[in-house]
Amino acid sequence: MLTILGVTMITVFTYFIMSGRLSSFTALTIIPLIFAIIGGFVTSVDEMMLEGIKLVATSAAFLLFALLFFGIMIDAGMFDPLIKKILKTVKGDPLKVAIGTALLTLLVALDGDGTTTFIIVISSMLPLYKKLNMNPLVLATISMLAFSVVCGVTPWGGPGIRALSVLGLSQTDFFVPLIPTLILGSLWVILVSFILGKMERKRLGVVDLKEAAATKEEASANIDFGQNESIKRPKLIWVNLTLTFTVMAALILDLMQPAILFLIAVVVAMLINYPTLEQQKGRIKDHGGNALLVLLVVFAGGAFTGILSGTKMVDSIASNLVSIIPEAWGPFFPIIVGLISIPFTFVMSNDAFYFGVVPIFASTAQAYGIEPIEIVRTVVLTQTAHFLLPLVPATILLTGMLKLNIAEYVRFALKWSILTCLVLMSIAWLTGAIMVG
Repeated sequence: MLTILGVTMITVFTYFIMSGRLSSFTALTIIPLIFAIIGGFVTSVDEMMLEGIKLVATSAAFLLFALLFFGIMIDAGMFDPLIKKILKTVKGDPLKVAIGTALLTLLVALDGDGTTTFIIVISSMLPLYKKLNMNPLVLATISMLAFSVVCGVTPWGGPGIRALSVLGLSQTDFFVPLIPTLILGSLWVILVSFILGKMERKRLGVVDLKEAAATKEEASANIDFGQNESIKRPKLIWVNLTLTFTVMAALILDLMQPAILFLIAVVVAMLINYPTLEQQKGRIKDHGGNALLVLLVVFAGGAFTGILSGTKMVDSIASNLVSIIPEAWGPFFPIIVGLISIPFTFVMSNDAFYFGVVPIFASTAQAYGIEPIEIVRTVVLTQTAHFLLPLVPATILLTGMLKLNIAEYVRFALKWSILTCLVLMSIAWLTGAIMVG
């Protein structure tokens, strides 16, 4: 009974999310509430939801402060000199332009926001692509791959924070074993950009140096990203870099709780770059809207998971799933989950997948003696498949800015997307982030 109720609830929830009939926040709250009442849990449903919300509270705080911190660093222009250096170096060579696209996206993607990342990258690189007559599908594919690698692996990225929050897992335990995957995965993206860039160089050749110079000037003129220059702090770049490296080192070494670490980091960054009250209000206003929308979904996801766990639906579904999978396959369950997640995350929204499906995978894994954190590390590595989904706002923005047909984009990027998923999972296995066998 509980299995049928749970599967039906997840199916209905997924339908309303994917059809756009309900927002994630609304669906995560209303649908599990209705099913809990149907299941006869009306007297305890509020306690279940509250327990779920408590479970995600720490992760939500971490997410809020991490998003604000990296938003402030971008506002202050910490990355601007490196971005300009990349744009000046690529000149008129399609191969260098492709690699520059990868480097720029890997850098800007650290803020974890796909919309911001694609606005900056596309507005910076598109003039170069147009000048050189390069295929915009190359720009779209490279930027998507680079962003999905960083977004998936970093604990403040959307996928990781969703899974960690609903399962009550540590951001540090999740992130540190995946650092080699992040580094090698980034090198893989650069390799893909090299391959695509070499194909473009073969097709187009290298533009004359005089044209390249014009291209550099044109590209450099697009580096303001629509921001007010008054918020830039070029004189504080080394201070901001030192602060950022210190924060990342403290996070990796687990010297402090991540939420508190980034709270302190945000306050210090504000005081250094925007000391007046009005300036601080402006930065919070600019970034607070996006952060609030994410927090609403995370808290509602906590309520959803609270009902899924409190009613024992997830346990019932997991036990039935264990009975289906041959016992000999148990040690390979993380890889099985990874392979299943590629099509799942392609057709499902992150909210539906990470709040509805991943807890079941994690609960099932425990029956085989596999830690839930390994399942989380596995599923986030399939984000390159997710960013082909036409319903993802960042994907819509990406294809819209480049005026691409979504079907053409999917056909071009699909093989690179799936291959990247497999490469990332292989790296995670070889470096011990995922244990198999």
